[in-house]
Amino acid sequence: MAVPVGARWEVTAFLGLTAATGLIDAVSYLKLGHTFVANMTGNVVFLGFAVSPESGFRLGPPIAAVFGFVLGSLAGGRAARVMESRPRRWLASAFGAQAIVLWLCALLVGVGVLEETGGTSYVLIVALAACFGLQNATVRHVAPRDMTTTVLTLTLTGLAADSVLGNGRSVKPHRRLGSIAAMLVGAAVGALLLRWTTGWVIALAGLMVAGAAVIFLRAPEASPAADRV
Repeated sequence: MAVPVGARWEVTAFLGLTAATGLIDAVSYLKLGHTFVANMTGNVVFLGFAVSPESGFRLGPPIAAVFGFVLGSLAGGRAARVMESRPRRWLASAFGAQAIVLWLCALLVGVGVLEETGGTSYVLIVALAACFGLQNATVRHVAPRDMTTTVLTLTLTGLAADSVLGNGRSVKPHRRLGSIAAMLVGAAVGALLLRWTTGWVIALAGLMVAGAAVIFLRAPEASPAADRV
């Protein structure tokens, strides 16, 4: 599906979403029981590790994350089916809803309703994972293959395979490098800020996602003659 905004705005939005992933996975891995809420490959591996009592991994957090992610993906898939004929409204609504849930989580963490340990941590894991299930289900319809916003395996593969040392095509290396940098910076900033606050890290991720929603709602439309970034 064609993205309804110019290429530079599109890439900016996807890089913001990628940075938000880094921020939130810093929260989930470092504060919520060594689990990921955006990267489900890691959670499947953690479930395998948890079989061994000596591994130090628990079954609960990754199960909660996978459950929430599936719920968010179902919602994202349904929204795509209903609203894909109106791509601006669809993308803005999906990412807007995601940002609102992230901000709500940040508020509830800030006032102590949701905590990093105990039973309420599972509610937080499910809610955050649902946000990124929604993001994945939405992005898969519109993002370039090397800008998935939540995993970098294909991005790293393409960067190496298409380099001058690989097949020599050098296809969009700046975009791939940007994705890697966005995830890295998001995770690093999240890890540093977690020394003082969890709620504000979640709120910052919500701000990045809200920025993507505004871009898809208000940014200029793509020009047929414009070069892709």
